[in-house]
Amino acid sequence: MRGMQLLGMEMALAMVLVAVAAPWLAPYGPTELHLYNVLEAPNAHFWLGTDSLGRDVLSRLIFGARTSLSVGLVAVGLATALGVLVGVAAALGGKWTDRLLMRMTDVMLCFPTIFLILAVIAFLSPSLMNVMIVIGATSWMGVARLVRAEVLSLRGRAFVESARLAGVGRVRLAVRHILPNALPPIVTSMSLGLAAAILTEAGLSYLGLGVQPPVPSWGAMLTEGKGVIEAAWWLITFPGLCIIISVLGFTLVAEGGRGGRR
Repeated sequence: MRGMQLLGMEMALAMVLVAVAAPWLAPYGPTELHLYNVLEAPNAHFWLGTDSLGRDVLSRLIFGARTSLSVGLVAVGLATALGVLVGVAAALGGKWTDRLLMRMTDVMLCFPTIFLILAVIAFLSPSLMNVMIVIGATSWMGVARLVRAEVLSLRGRAFVESARLAGVGRVRLAVRHILPNALPPIVTSMSLGLAAAILTEAGLSYLGLGVQPPVPSWGAMLTEGKGVIEAAWWLITFPGLCIIISVLGFTLVAEGGRGGRR
């Protein structure tokens, strides 16, 4: 498991480095047109070929990593913040607060996340910011249940009881004594959330409900390539591989974290 986690970390780190260094790594701009090189197969000038508008596929994949990582980080950050807030409040807020918040969480979990996202997106104009917010605001429930379970298991520990007897308030008790000890499972959950957010963003862009042109997106590139799949196989092959590698990388990191806690 350790080897697989290391492989996942290397894959995830490679994606981060590509996203950060996109302006220096990409041979062309992501929207730069080469009108005399439309639908060219991979060659010495365009290593991964060009699309139907003459844009360099490699450059768009590199900048697409920045889009996917941005969506993943913002969405997971929002989902984690909401989940931690609800989970801690449920575990430390008393019986009725716990019941109310957990029933609300259960109701949210009754709806498949993708349908919940589609329903919200239908009332909003598709954009990068809206996609980030919607994915984050509909993905906090699992984090909330995880945090609640962790806090419930920690609040009976001796160091927590000592802090409570010393007069430490609930907020400070949670922030200073409980949450730092609950970080490992939260970080693991965030790694899985990143993988899910990248996959969700790609799916929404594929349906035309995610990031809008001309912003490069792996899911949108799949949509553009499906109409010419027989003549230009590279338009769906390389974006698909990027999605698989990035999702697999963050998933392996999360699974390694789970294995380390067993």
